Amino acid sequence: MAIPNVEHRQSPLLWHALDLPAVYTELYTSPQGLTGDEAARRLTLYGPNELQATTRISPWTILLNQFKNILIIILLIATGLSILLGHGIESIAIIVIVLFAVLLGFIQEYRAERAIEALRQMAAPNATVLRDGREQVVPARTLVPGDIVLLRAGDRVPADLRLIEAVNLQIEEAALTGESLPVEKTAAITLPPSVPVAERKNMVYAGTSVSYGRGRGIVVATGMQTEFGTIATMLQTIETGRTPLQENLDQVGHTLARVALVIVAVITLLGFWRGQPLVEMIIFGIALAVAVVPEALPAVVTISLAIGVQRMVKRNALMRRLPAVETLGSTSVICTDKTGTLTKDEMTARRVFVAGRWWEITGSGYEPVGEFRCDDHLVLPDEAVCQLLRAATLASDARVVYRDQRWQVQGDPTEAALIVAAMKAGLVVDDLVANAPRVAEIPFSSETKRMITLHHEHGETVAYAKGAPEVIVAACRHWLAPHGVAPLSLADRETILQAAQTMAESALRVLAIATKAPATLSDAEHDLTFLGLVGMIDPPRPEAKTAIQTCQAAGIRVVMITGDHPLTAAAIARELGLLVNGRVITGSELDTLSDEEFARIVDTIDVYARVAPVHKLRVVTTLQQKGYVVAMTGDGVNDAPALKKADIGIAMGITGTDVTKEAAAMTITDDNFASIVAAVEEGRRIFGNIKKYLMYLLSSNIGEITLMAGATLAGLPLPLSAVQILYVNLATDGLPALALAVDPPDDDLMRQPPRDPRRGIFTRPIVGLMIVGGLWSALVNIVLFVWALQSGRGIVEAMTMTFVSLVLIQFFKAYNFRSDHLSVFHRPFANRWLNLAILWEMLLLLAIVYLPFLHEPFTTFPLSLIDWLVIVGVALSVVPVLELAKWVLRHRTPAETVVRVSDG
Repeated sequence: MAIPNVEHRQSPLLWHALDLPAVYTELYTSPQGLTGDEAARRLTLYGPNELQATTRISPWTILLNQFKNILIIILLIATGLSILLGHGIESIAIIVIVLFAVLLGFIQEYRAERAIEALRQMAAPNATVLRDGREQVVPARTLVPGDIVLLRAGDRVPADLRLIEAVNLQIEEAALTGESLPVEKTAAITLPPSVPVAERKNMVYAGTSVSYGRGRGIVVATGMQTEFGTIATMLQTIETGRTPLQENLDQVGHTLARVALVIVAVITLLGFWRGQPLVEMIIFGIALAVAVVPEALPAVVTISLAIGVQRMVKRNALMRRLPAVETLGSTSVICTDKTGTLTKDEMTARRVFVAGRWWEITGSGYEPVGEFRCDDHLVLPDEAVCQLLRAATLASDARVVYRDQRWQVQGDPTEAALIVAAMKAGLVVDDLVANAPRVAEIPFSSETKRMITLHHEHGETVAYAKGAPEVIVAACRHWLAPHGVAPLSLADRETILQAAQTMAESALRVLAIATKAPATLSDAEHDLTFLGLVGMIDPPRPEAKTAIQTCQAAGIRVVMITGDHPLTAAAIARELGLLVNGRVITGSELDTLSDEEFARIVDTIDVYARVAPVHKLRVVTTLQQKGYVVAMTGDGVNDAPALKKADIGIAMGITGTDVTKEAAAMTITDDNFASIVAAVEEGRRIFGNIKKYLMYLLSSNIGEITLMAGATLAGLPLPLSAVQILYVNLATDGLPALALAVDPPDDDLMRQPPRDPRRGIFTRPIVGLMIVGGLWSALVNIVLFVWALQSGRGIVEAMTMTFVSLVLIQFFKAYNFRSDHLSVFHRPFANRWLNLAILWEMLLLLAIVYLPFLHEPFTTFPLSLIDWLVIVGVALSVVPVLELAKWVLRHRTPAETVVRVSDG
């Protein structure tokens, strides 16, 4: 049904006032949806279904912003003044260096902007639609008017929809209407045109979310034409705001700038008082200020975070908020789901208890190939087994399909295991569904722990229920006994629950199945007939055990939180090495504890079983009150509060709902616990590399300004020219510094305790190393300068030796500051980017020293072999000095044993 080839825009029709045939007609669509070709054609007509992005910074704007730095502006003005006074060659050299610095800043900010934009695109949600007559998951941005969208609990509504089906559908519309409670929706009504948005029961709107039930609707508006388009700024999926680290570095930069400017003013005035030309001293002072003030810090931090986050994506972790990267490295407790995160999420039905008999089912995964055994004999499943599996299949929403040469699951893995077991028994799922169409349902929730569906078959309505054994058995009055349906006595209940416990002790997840006929929606939850138990296993991921061991070595505690039976949870936890000396507690037991009692024992609990989402929130809150930095995983819509409360909320990319992903700071794209640990490692690496960069940069700045201040106060000639100072700054802040931002992690990175986020980046050892490196650099270069002058060398040669020595010391410090505690001789050349950066800078340095046409602008002199031997010896002296400082700091700084952010 193609829209005619005429100029067409999304019509502002009052869709809620039209009946469904009129809606189909207006949008040239049908209940089967659009074809792929037609959807593609309409996409070119309407444009992408996305809200207007925040204003993107153009490359030209980024480039011009580099010249807004007040020091750069002053330097350019001073340079122009010096040209008028006849200092032409030197001025040109300064301009060239400034332009290189501007270009470097542009590259940094441009890459950061592009990196953040890439993250924004990666965070785009998906939608389930009907196209070409079948369900497909497509990027939400490709939706067009006329598409048929399927909605399930936890989904974020991707566009404005006119409902055509609603089964117990409730929509959370607080972001749009301010209504705090979910709104019930229905498709089978037509409303007056004047009904306001908040009362349009037959419509759902982009940006809202499904809190209950399911439904489907026709897309009537996309992008900025949706109701939510007017508040698009509330839906930015990537925060590009300044991080706490950036704010902290701004304060450091401003403080350093004020101190530096005072020193620069003193040096300039002293030079003028001693007879130096005023303009020359002004240019010199400005150059020194530009060299000392770390104006590039925010850009470097941003690009370090953005590049690191992109590196996380390759390890299956998508960060939605850059500030979360800083917190990630401080994580001290990870609260994780079990199913699909610690396990493979390939549920397989293994045991069945029905009519008082035990059955075993062979096979694994979702391939419907397996055999049934009873009493150790290979037999065909009997009527009782088939009745049980038939009921379990009808009470499930999952689908098992053969696609791309393998069996794939659409929906819940537990339900898929039930369906696969039915297929192994010879049941044809499509026939079951066709012969017993569903007419109503009571969806599963974490609070009720069961799901009930109602079906029309043989002239009556039949209910099928599945859920936790204790919940289902409590709702039953009869059971399928060996001799047929019989009343359910207390002894029978005990037998069934004991059978469920036996399965759970074998690490099986157990579901109970029941039925009722006839039934209605109002009475389907009571007086059921128990059919049997199905025990399933989801084997642990092999890599999860290794990841847990890595966490334990890194001082990170791992806590399992699951809705499974405590025996099942404990068995898996022990197999993974997660449960050793700790304890297991259930949600009901947690309810009996006061906040004070829970706080006293929370450190001893490794596994929480049979918990509801409200318990997750309590666990997170209590751990945070104890001072831990908590990461929490979740996938269901009701997990969102706990994920928001956690320091790092982690959504599951495969099983997680859109609501969960909205609330989370990070999404694991493969639902694998090992990816969470990899993300923590990357978070530590990013913070560590920023720390390396800062140590190197600030130590270099301290060395430069102390050298100039010391020489001036000692009454010596200026050991460096303005151009040399600027070049040293460029060589330091340039490629070597950027190479440290991508330095490989320390070998012991995941054997160190978590970082205390209260301490910031400038700890006592870090400040100590920066000061030692800076002061030693200044001291030896002053000594070298004085020695060169006293040895009969001219002022230009002495300045050249000091200039080269200062640059070489910075290079040696770059290798030293690859770690604040490991020796420089530990994998000294592991950073190939640093090696290449130093090689390139050395070539430039040699060109400045030996190319005649560069001698005048850079005030340099060709050095002899003796000069080089002296210079290299002086520069190398910084290595043992920093090694000694590291050794002293290692032995004087007490090791952390646990990281907490408050006294608890």
